[in-house]
Amino acid sequence: MPAGPAVSVDGLVMRYGDKTAVDGLSLEVEPHTITAVLGPNGAGKTTTLETCEGYRRPQQGTVRVLGLDPVRQRAELMPRIGVMLQSGGAWSGAKPAEMLHHFARLHAHPLPVDLLMERLALHECAGTTYRRLSGGQAQRLGLAMALIGRPELVFVDEPTAGMDPAIRRTVWELLEELRADGVTVVLTTHYLEEAERLADRVHIIDRGRLVASGTPLELTRGGTVATIRLVVTQPFPAGAPEDLARALGEGTDLVRLDALSLQLSGPADGSTLAVVAAWCEKHSILPESLSLGQRNLEDVFLELTGREELA
Repeated sequence: MPAGPAVSVDGLVMRYGDKTAVDGLSLEVEPHTITAVLGPNGAGKTTTLETCEGYRRPQQGTVRVLGLDPVRQRAELMPRIGVMLQSGGAWSGAKPAEMLHHFARLHAHPLPVDLLMERLALHECAGTTYRRLSGGQAQRLGLAMALIGRPELVFVDEPTAGMDPAIRRTVWELLEELRADGVTVVLTTHYLEEAERLADRVHIIDRGRLVASGTPLELTRGGTVATIRLVVTQPFPAGAPEDLARALGEGTDLVRLDALSLQLSGPADGSTLAVVAAWCEKHSILPESLSLGQRNLEDVFLELTGREELA
């Protein structure tokens, strides 16, 4: 792999008629990492990745993958990358082993078909044609087809969609092993906890622009809002929750979950905890537990995009 980023997107612009799907986007993917690219529906994420994979020609800006132009130098690039599509990519009447043997013959030094079949639990559906595979089985086959050629870089689109928890964990372990072996992984996923678990770096795209970039820790630490849950040993005295709401002020939301617990959302600083502690002392309330919720990648995503759905 050449020195420099494994993927470099600089000032990319892509339009469909009068709609701008990608608006001057710039981002990089470092070698030997797992990088997650996230974005809500219509963010331009899919168009960006299809351009990196050579399926679309940049209208403005430049894209380089392993130092190569994915359109002009496609023949040189394709043997070095793997692409896992979200759906499709196999003949409807073919069986998993048939597809993998076919793909293996297209590469100079393919992985053993039986090894991939075993690792991704594809033997259980070895006799099933592609059109009859479950969603999770089709995803596993798509990942196997992307990896069969021993790529230096692999794009994986929703790799664990439709999988049960055990198989999902197996796929996570496989992606982590690829990184350890020096393979660069570009990941898109609906599961933000998956991105937080796997990714060395996260790029969040919205309305065709990069709105945040960093490690999961860099993106999730800090912030302006914390969630506090208070559980007490005896029911709250009459009027006590309302008194706490007044003490906290307008910047904090308070919800009474049941007779013994409250949830607060407010400033992520020590003053909020100090007010709660003073309120407990004032009303002779003995806390059973007091927990401060951690900000996660989903919180960051919603703060930045204001939307829950991912492309």
